[in-house]
Amino acid sequence: MENISYGKIVLIGAGHVGSAILDSLLRMNLADEIVVINRNEKKALGVVLDASHTTAFAYSANANIRVGTYEDCKDAQIIINTAGPSIQPGNSRDRMVLLQTNVQVMKEIMTQITAYTRSAIIINVSNPMDILTYIAQTEFNYPRNLLIGTGTLLDTARFNKMLADLCGVDAKNVTGFVLGEHGGTSFIPWNAVNIVGIPFHDFQKQFGLKEPVDCEKLLHEVKVSGLDIVELKGYTSSGIALSVCRLVGAIMRNERAVVPASVVLEGEYGLEGIAMSLPCVISRNGVERTLQIPLDKEGEKNLKICYEYLRNVIESIS
Repeated sequence: MENISYGKIVLIGAGHVGSAILDSLLRMNLADEIVVINRNEKKALGVVLDASHTTAFAYSANANIRVGTYEDCKDAQIIINTAGPSIQPGNSRDRMVLLQTNVQVMKEIMTQITAYTRSAIIINVSNPMDILTYIAQTEFNYPRNLLIGTGTLLDTARFNKMLADLCGVDAKNVTGFVLGEHGGTSFIPWNAVNIVGIPFHDFQKQFGLKEPVDCEKLLHEVKVSGLDIVELKGYTSSGIALSVCRLVGAIMRNERAVVPASVVLEGEYGLEGIAMSLPCVISRNGVERTLQIPLDKEGEKNLKICYEYLRNVIESIS
């Protein structure tokens, strides 16, 4: 095993998402050293210089921030991949339009990373999330527990916020997961949704709702919210940056936090041959284990739909 420099993060990509992640990592004091890699080194240098000046303020840790190369991966604790094109305003509202281009980008990046390390925890942010996570792990034989996609972590945050607003509570009091694909076939196991132990079917009575929560409408709003932000703002950055920081924090602090993340399946729910989001226990070892939420019949049906869709996409590019 390579020597790991604990607290060292390599950030691949210096676009809107990469820059937002860098800023959030600094604000949350999550790293000692951050190395930025970008094809356009001048842009990387600009991002690094801009961020480095914030370390003079009291609320920002004095982390070492610099431009680097893939050789810096050799002792990194965490590598964050944001490289490749993102959905643009006016594009198809489907992350799969990025498939062919970003598959090649991911293969190039994994070739570079694996030349230097197989010990770093890789967090994949690039889309289509689950397909790229699957390819990165299986085609390069990377340790399964060390390759994590952000998956439906941001979808889950959006869902928790929307449901909390309906019920008039803090989103942090909602326990509920969006699972499956980071995309159109994602689903919510409603039988597992609760607020401080109050089950979903009691929400109308307990929180004085005028009518029951419209499950289909809420799930649709969760699915399209990111695409809506792209159309309105031009890109998404804040939410995904904190999603990455949630994973980084769980790793750095060895939290064993349970969060939804995309991993390659190894028999969960009797499935394999894809990556999708399940609740994962995240620690300094990456994915300690995956958890299988008990699914009702609707959840089982939605899981099957998601699996078959992702499997078909993987077979189409094999």
